Amino acid sequence: GMDGAPPAGSPAGLSAYVAVSQLLGLTLMVATGAWLGRYRGGVAWQSSLQFNIHPLCMVLGMVFLQGDALLVYRVFRNEAKRSTKALHALLHGLALVIALVGIVAVFESHRAKGIPNMYSLHSWCGMAAFVLYLLQWLLGCGFFLFPGASFSLRSRYKPQHVFFGIALFALSITACLLGITEMLLFNIRDSYSRFVPEGILANTLGVLLVAFGLVVGYVLTRDDWKRPPLAEELALSMDFKTLTEGESPSGGSQ
Repeated sequence: GMDGAPPAGSPAGLSAYVAVSQLLGLTLMVATGAWLGRYRGGVAWQSSLQFNIHPLCMVLGMVFLQGDALLVYRVFRNEAKRSTKALHALLHGLALVIALVGIVAVFESHRAKGIPNMYSLHSWCGMAAFVLYLLQWLLGCGFFLFPGASFSLRSRYKPQHVFFGIALFALSITACLLGITEMLLFNIRDSYSRFVPEGILANTLGVLLVAFGLVVGYVLTRDDWKRPPLAEELALSMDFKTLTEGESPSGGSQ
């Protein structure tokens, strides 16, 4: 803080936006569950309902959890950087595991029903999002979580990591929107244009996904809401630089 005052809590507005994002996230999970439960027969692994695990896992993992993992640095502004970083990596890792379950579900369901894989735009965008997300996670762990990457290497990679984090979140939401449309055209092609309840619910889910993405994106791109470095982190990064680059802050040799 200024004049030696203790650091402020959250900047004005940040908590409200984060609360709205969580409300939207929970609402879109409820909407997904309601759609699958009421109109698609529910979810089960070993049955004809196995496919329905796919949209549920993708919305939970690739959208809700991914969005929350991105918000970690804004929400835990005054916690130690290392624990915030670990939570960020953990949430992304959990999102990946849940998404993998969803991908296995759709491939197994297709195989059981003799439906071809990977021909639609939805599947191309979705698989690209998942593979790049996994790569982004591995690179992030390699550069930021495990010791070994030099300070200059970290600072050079960080802008890419931040940009692709937001880009992959946007791509994940796009893949979900394509998937919702595809599911509706497969299941209610003849009645969709008559504004049937299932179509309206699924469209509403799509709008909620976009709204969640926009609120999370807004929080992430507001410069004055970025996490301020704590005093001990600034000191640490100077020591870290000295150790890895061999530069002494005082200018003399160690």
